[in-house]
Amino acid sequence: MAEKLLLIDTDCGVDDAQAIMMALAQPTVRVLGITCCHGNTSIDNVCRNVLRVLKVCNISKIPVYRGASSSLLLESTITTDYHGPDGLGGVPDLEAPGLNYLQKEHAVTAMIQIASQHAGKVSLVALGPLTNLALAVKIDPTFPKKLKDLYIMGGNTESRGNVTACGEFNFSVDPEAAYVVLSEYICPTYIATWEYACRHRLPWEFYEIWVSQDTAKAKFMKKIFEHTIKYSKSEHGLKELVLGSGFVSCDSYAMAAAIDDNIVKEYIECAVSVELNGKLSRGMMVMDYLELLKKERKAFVMKSCDMEKFKAIVMACLK
Repeated sequence: MAEKLLLIDTDCGVDDAQAIMMALAQPTVRVLGITCCHGNTSIDNVCRNVLRVLKVCNISKIPVYRGASSSLLLESTITTDYHGPDGLGGVPDLEAPGLNYLQKEHAVTAMIQIASQHAGKVSLVALGPLTNLALAVKIDPTFPKKLKDLYIMGGNTESRGNVTACGEFNFSVDPEAAYVVLSEYICPTYIATWEYACRHRLPWEFYEIWVSQDTAKAKFMKKIFEHTIKYSKSEHGLKELVLGSGFVSCDSYAMAAAIDDNIVKEYIECAVSVELNGKLSRGMMVMDYLELLKKERKAFVMKSCDMEKFKAIVMACLK
């Protein structure tokens, strides 16, 4: 199987950590770099979290870059304690790598350089707000042409929100950035939405087996996930959607699709956009089923998943 080259853009919370570890565990995948973006927590916490994930995986050669610290136009008013105060469950690590391990280049500069060096071969996996991606295409309009494809965790298909009435977190934190990316990225674009993640929950029995493996990575994952599970079960949590009949790790669905083309069994091919002005719907992804937007480029919105293949990739990341 040919080697897959990934560039990961993340706001490293607990589910991002899982997704990154999934990529690192695959022998056919090479991660060229990890760019950091605000979102689940502050940009400095995001950078520290990525470095912690690489440390627990005993990997030090992947470059990590600091990126956007806020949304394009406005400081986001959307906050959540879903992943804890630091994004990784509030679990202290006195031996965590310091920010001096970051590369000197800005994340957006690095994204453009990496795509240029491997033109047509890099899959960009976006796990957080799309601020860095929007900045990249504005600085270099040819950037999307240099990518092989783009995988996004974000948006929704049924106006079902998880932080606002109609808005999914990643898109709602920076709707303008999402709008730019969905409008200006001409590479094949694959989207794992909030509803897609909810429909493909993993059984809680699987979760227990997964985090009970006798490895440093499994022990790390169990610790950082404890806060998220408690939050989900609290009165502030999304009981119906997040708990339901199983465990949801949103970013893992986009990453799994980037790792294995055959994970997704069915897509909805449709032009998409983002609502920027609605009082209740700002940040909501719009599915243009009637083709009223007259967009030439359509996105591939994930609809159904091969759960056995997905489980195998998830299980392998903690071995």
